Amino acid sequence: MKLPHHDIIVIGTSAGGMAVLCELMEQLPADLPASIFIVQHLARNSNSDVLVDRLNKTSKLICQVAAHEQTIEHGNVYFVPQDHHLLLQKGRMLVTKGPRENLFRPAIDPLFRSAAAAYGPRVIGIVLTGMLQDGTVGMEMIKRSGGITLVQHPEEAEYPDMPLSVLNEIEVDYVVSVAEMGQLLQELVFVPASSSAEVPEDVTYEATIAERLMLDTGEIEDTELMGPRSQFSCPSCGGALWEVTKGNVTHFRCHVGHAFTPDAYLNANVESIEETLWIAMRMLEERRTMLSALADQDKRKGHNTWSEAQEERAQELKQHIARIRHLLMANANARHRHDAEEKEVG
Repeated sequence: MKLPHHDIIVIGTSAGGMAVLCELMEQLPADLPASIFIVQHLARNSNSDVLVDRLNKTSKLICQVAAHEQTIEHGNVYFVPQDHHLLLQKGRMLVTKGPRENLFRPAIDPLFRSAAAAYGPRVIGIVLTGMLQDGTVGMEMIKRSGGITLVQHPEEAEYPDMPLSVLNEIEVDYVVSVAEMGQLLQELVFVPASSSAEVPEDVTYEATIAERLMLDTGEIEDTELMGPRSQFSCPSCGGALWEVTKGNVTHFRCHVGHAFTPDAYLNANVESIEETLWIAMRMLEERRTMLSALADQDKRKGHNTWSEAQEERAQELKQHIARIRHLLMANANARHRHDAEEKEVG
């Protein structure tokens, strides 16, 4: 009996990814006996059709934007639509809005996780240039399900965060330059998939519940199967977060489907705090303005004692506002420096 080969290739990338994808697709032959699925982090106002047109100019394969319930065919490259997730089932794709994962929609982990659950050892997972940690949890699931894992060499990646995150968490099969990746894939697709590898139960379970939540056909029922309930709340919706502890990479998931690695949680948490501080500063500024107006009104009426009291309260609020503004500006400057350092690394 002929064993299935590695015919499901899933690719995740973010910042700096388009040029790298074009370079990789250019290396692959038209008769590649595999299907390729790509998730690149995209802004909501991006146009996936334009990006696919760019891929088609360099690729011998058929590149197209993935469609909901579309049949999977070899020799095709399926690119995620903007503001949607791309999931795999046996023989077809699902394209859905769904809750964000790791602050992104589209996100890489949903594609990788669903591929691992549906195709197990037949999957080749690839993480290219990008920032933060999206893709790490999914790559670990591909690895535990018997698939092959590749990352772009961090030293050549324009943004090395994503490849480095994967390398820090799992034992990757191949770390290569993009120039070497095309030839390697042409060899790996013909390697028979393991006949003994089994998809872990937790991978199948999480893929199933994520699919239900993304398609809005149910909710998490057996929360204890997710892992222990954490002391944290979801930065996106405020609900409880469960700590998913299966495998080597801890992550968090809430009832409605938002999911976070620890780093993604911290980033989302900082954004929530910052938004709260801006609101608090605005409300304090409005209160200070009102107190100053009342102080002027009392002064005109000769109520000097009341006027001085109101003005004193207004000055106290002015100090609090200045402290909050200083904190917000310091955080914004720190982020700006971080972005500048990332560009220098690239």
